[in-house]
Amino acid sequence: MKVLIFSDVHLQVGEAGQPGRERFIKFLHSFDPTEYDRIVILGDLFDFWFEYRHVIFSGYFDVLRAFAELRDAGVAIDFVCGNHDLWAGRFLESELGFSIHRDRLHMDIDGTRALFVHGDGINPSDVGYRIYKKIAQFPLVIWLFSLLHPDWAMRLAQGVSHGSRRMFQAEDLSQGSEVAPLRDHAERMLAAGEADVVFSGHCHYPQRVEFPTPDGTGLYINTGDWLYHCSYVVWDGTAFTTHSLKDAEDGAAEKVTERKT
Repeated sequence: MKVLIFSDVHLQVGEAGQPGRERFIKFLHSFDPTEYDRIVILGDLFDFWFEYRHVIFSGYFDVLRAFAELRDAGVAIDFVCGNHDLWAGRFLESELGFSIHRDRLHMDIDGTRALFVHGDGINPSDVGYRIYKKIAQFPLVIWLFSLLHPDWAMRLAQGVSHGSRRMFQAEDLSQGSEVAPLRDHAERMLAAGEADVVFSGHCHYPQRVEFPTPDGTGLYINTGDWLYHCSYVVWDGTAFTTHSLKDAEDGAAEKVTERKT
């Protein structure tokens, strides 16, 4: 089995988001679908996603088409919802063949027990967000939001996303408020024997840390992001390796992490 894993692409619509969309589409097209069995997306693929009954956001059309081509080629696509795409659902499932996972995903990868989460709501001090997440998933709230015109909804979401990023993003991503809680969560999961390797995104900081497990040593991998690192992880059948598209574009793709079984 060969698996591609990434998170936090934060695709945006409009002219400002066009370079990022084009880079990501080129990235998807660079992988031979006959070699890869599965793609796992750990949330925040979109900077904003909402599913209207009869409307999709036209700015994402080329990206959605690229995923449809991968689906048609037989690549399975798992999507763990993030805080920017809490409302992923029917369209992605029925039209693109995504398998939607609201909270987490357990998967056996060639005998390695993997746990995938986005990472939002794990920080115990982020009480406000936990409350917001519960409210945002109420059917009544979703219905009320659907009454907004799609253009207004996108404009509102873009403003909130931009403001939130400026307010909460640390200058040094390694010191971000979500880095340690996600690492601690992975340590607990590994210590409890819940998995052999724990993946998350959300904090926008790629990381690899080994922790003890009941049977030896486990691994925590944060896949990083596409806003700052353009990072992704590949399982090639023997090892998890983290790569940066920026390195690849410079002609010097570097293997950052590896775990052999």
